[in-house]
Amino acid sequence: MSKSPGSKHWLQRQEKDPYVRKARQSHYRSRAAYKLAEIDKKDHLFRPRQTVIDLGAAPGSWSQYAADRIGDQGRVIAIDILPLEPIDNVLFIQGDFTEQVVYEGCLARLGGRRCDLVISDLAPNLSGIRATDQAASLYLAELARDLALEVLKPGGHLLVKVFQGEGIDVFRQSLREHFAKIVTRKPGASRDNSREFYVLARSYRL
Repeated sequence: MSKSPGSKHWLQRQEKDPYVRKARQSHYRSRAAYKLAEIDKKDHLFRPRQTVIDLGAAPGSWSQYAADRIGDQGRVIAIDILPLEPIDNVLFIQGDFTEQVVYEGCLARLGGRRCDLVISDLAPNLSGIRATDQAASLYLAELARDLALEVLKPGGHLLVKVFQGEGIDVFRQSLREHFAKIVTRKPGASRDNSREFYVLARSYRL
């Protein structure tokens, strides 16, 4: 069977993408690692011995990067509905984060302790209907925020992917009620034609 024009275009774009090539040459499982790496370089998110929750983790490049940065005495709790091949120093929960049982499983892994950082690269399955996709993306961002408010230590941080559109200003305002500083980041590894960007909420206040 011949490939569709859309799949051919995707393959051609992948072959030309310098971040895809870098990921293939490194141990990272996808180009997304370089988005997190760029934000980390600017904002110094990671330190040794941290506890980090990674939402929407598969195929695992953010968890790989986080585990590298926090070292053997830290730990990453990764969550995704898709399977994840094992990663050293990463505890994986497979399931739908929107379901209560998965949420409770995450809390159980923390064992009553609080974490230093919540990172979320969660994205919905896109329908192509902009308003629908925006609402679904914002819902996932709100779930990530709600988890962060439950589990972060004072002074902890939240990094969450969103898409530019309706509701983003209200979402950012909701973060200002709980965090000392809110900034936005559009890393170079994000594709130019993508509406995605990242909101970083710093210094959680209980």
